[in-house]
Amino acid sequence: MLVLGFMTGTSLDAVDMAVLDTDGETITAFGPAGERKLSDATRDVVLEATRQALAWARGTPEPAIFRHAAEMVAEEHHAAAEAFLQANGLSWPDLDLIGMHGQTVLHERPADGVPGRSVQLGDAGLLARLTGRPVAYDFRSADLEAGGEGAPLAAAYHVARAKASQLAPPLAVLNVGGVANVTWWAGGDDFTAFDTGPGNGMLDLLVQARGAGRYDAGGKYASVGRADEGVVRALLAHPYFQSPPPKSLDRYDFSLEPLDALQLEDAAATLVAFAAEAVKLAFETLGQPNEVIVTGGGRLNPEIMKALSERLPSPVKAAEEHGWRGDSIEAEAFAYLAARVKRGLPITFPKTTGVAKPMTGGRIVRP
Repeated sequence: MLVLGFMTGTSLDAVDMAVLDTDGETITAFGPAGERKLSDATRDVVLEATRQALAWARGTPEPAIFRHAAEMVAEEHHAAAEAFLQANGLSWPDLDLIGMHGQTVLHERPADGVPGRSVQLGDAGLLARLTGRPVAYDFRSADLEAGGEGAPLAAAYHVARAKASQLAPPLAVLNVGGVANVTWWAGGDDFTAFDTGPGNGMLDLLVQARGAGRYDAGGKYASVGRADEGVVRALLAHPYFQSPPPKSLDRYDFSLEPLDALQLEDAAATLVAFAAEAVKLAFETLGQPNEVIVTGGGRLNPEIMKALSERLPSPVKAAEEHGWRGDSIEAEAFAYLAARVKRGLPITFPKTTGVAKPMTGGRIVRP
C-alpha cells in the first residue's frame, strides 16, 4: 500500500514527509520525501502547549490549549502535504493511508508503578476530513496502558531499512533528535532499542536560554568551546543512566543548571560531549556493532559527529553514506508503522519499550 508518513520533532523545525510502498513488513519502494518549515504561529502555540503540559498535574483536565494546538498541527500537516504531493505528481486519492505521529509536548516514563504519560498533539480526525484519506495515529497509548515506556517507536523500521539496504548485523541505528535513541539489531528479528540520553534538545534549550538563536547551527558555538569533563560526569550521575533498558526520556528530563557557570561556547561543547558519552555508555551495555548509522538532525552538527567518532570504537556513518534519507527516516518510520497498524501487526516489543509481549497499537480514523 502507498502510505504517507508525517513526523514533527521536538525541535519544532518542520513537518517531515515521506511516502513508502509497504505492507508493514517489507518495503517495496521508496517514494518522495520532503519537509516544510513550521509557521511561527504554530511553533508559538506548540511551545505554549509544551509549557502547560510540563505543569499539567495528573488527574486534572488537560490544558485547553491542547485542542487548539492539535488543530493547528493538523492544518500544518495538510498544507505541507498539499504542496509536497503536487510537486511530486501525486494527489490524495493515490494514497491508501496516512501515518501521523503528532507533535510531542510531554513524555513521562513509568515510575514506581505509575503508568507513563505521552502526549502527541495532532487532530487526526480533522486531517482525515481535509485529505479524504484514513489516518493512523495515537501510536503510543496502548503500549503505555500495558505498562510499556511508549518509546522509542522506530526500531522495527530501522531494522526493515537495514534489511532493505542488505546491511549485515550487528548494526546500530542512532537517531539524534531532541533526545537520542539507539536501535541495536543483532540479526533476524532480534532488536533492542532505548533512549540513550540527550540529542539536540538540551543544546537547543541552552542556545535559546542564552539568547543566541534557536539552535547551534553547524556546531558554531560548540566548535570553539572546550568541554568541561567534570560537568559531563555530573550530568552522567543522573539516575537514568543507572537504569537498565528499555527506557525512555523527555528532552526536559535533564537540567541546564550544571552549565550555568560556563560561557556559551564551553557549555555547548560540554553538552555535545555529554550526548556522545551517553551513547558510549549505551554501547557498553549492548556491545560493539559493525557500524553506527546516524540519522536525525544531529548528524548535521559536525561537532556531534566528531564527538561520536572520537568516543565510539565502531565506525560512525551518516545515514546518507548508505543512501538513506537522514532527515526523513522518522517520517518513513511512521508510514511503515501506519501500515502495521492497519494490518494489526505489533509496533512495540519487550526489548524496545519493556512491554510484556509484542503489542499492536495505534488507531485509524476514516474521513
